[in-house]
Amino acid sequence: MLPSFLFCSLVALMLGRILYADAVMRRLLRCDWNELIEKLERIPQTEVARIGEDYLNPRSNQIEIEPADIWTAIGGLEGVRRMRRNARILIALAAHAQRWNFTESVIVMERMRRDAIQLQRATLQITLRTFLHLGCLRLPFHLHESAGAYYLMTKRLTTLYQNSHSGLYPRLVLALQQTNSQSSAA
Repeated sequence: MLPSFLFCSLVALMLGRILYADAVMRRLLRCDWNELIEKLERIPQTEVARIGEDYLNPRSNQIEIEPADIWTAIGGLEGVRRMRRNARILIALAAHAQRWNFTESVIVMERMRRDAIQLQRATLQITLRTFLHLGCLRLPFHLHESAGAYYLMTKRLTTLYQNSHSGLYPRLVLALQQTNSQSSAA
């Protein structure tokens, strides 16, 4: 009786999470471009880029950035959650690009979805390990993964806009930079 109840509860929880994510994404896809830009939350973009570059392009000194520095630079658990929420907005911005470059935007959007899945997994691991105080040794790896995935998403999106819509590209880059300067001022 108890195992079947736990199984049903787990299935219901997973189904609810999937439906919630779908509803959020549908709501974002109905927004226009300016609304999406306004929804972007503050992220220390410069720091995320530095950590993401370190993760994606290893150099000779691969332990240069200390875990505590990564945690602080990202903004801790709240910063990781902001990256996760922004990931949905970045995907919606890629979907918006389908209006003028369907083929490339579909491919970029799918790649970004896969990056977002990696970001979600890393966020889940960080959240669980932080609250349960389990396996803190692995926490820096998940922080690196989350920053790397978010950085890759922003790079994919800005490159898509640079190649597809030169008019909106500077505004997108400015919006991403403003989220950086706002977080520096806060």
